[in-house]
Amino acid sequence: MQTYLLICDLKDEPEAIQAYIDCHKAVGPEILESIREAAVLQMSIYRWGNRLSMILVGDENFSFERKAELDNANPKVQEWEAFLGQYQTNLPGTPANWRWALTEKIFEFKV
Repeated sequence: MQTYLLICDLKDEPEAIQAYIDCHKAVGPEILESIREAAVLQMSIYRWGNRLSMILVGDENFSFERKAELDNANPKVQEWEAFLGQYQTNLPGTPANWRWALTEKIFEFKV
């Protein structure tokens, strides 16, 4: 298993934040299937203010390159991403239209 933490900022507008939350209350089956197909075992999104954190757990076959290929070939995923994009904004210091950014693990404790 591989675990990643990604971050994303929403527009700092109460309506955009609520709309983004509402969209995730009923994610379509095509989107969920695309996540499974990309070898994702678990995905959770947390929010603090307008900052989102995503924990993504993939199996040994998961890669961001493969997920991007599958997403780019799936019209439903493209539609979903474009729709959600209206609520998201660039993280400071990222290229234009950059949404989710992979964080760097700097500490881990295990028993």
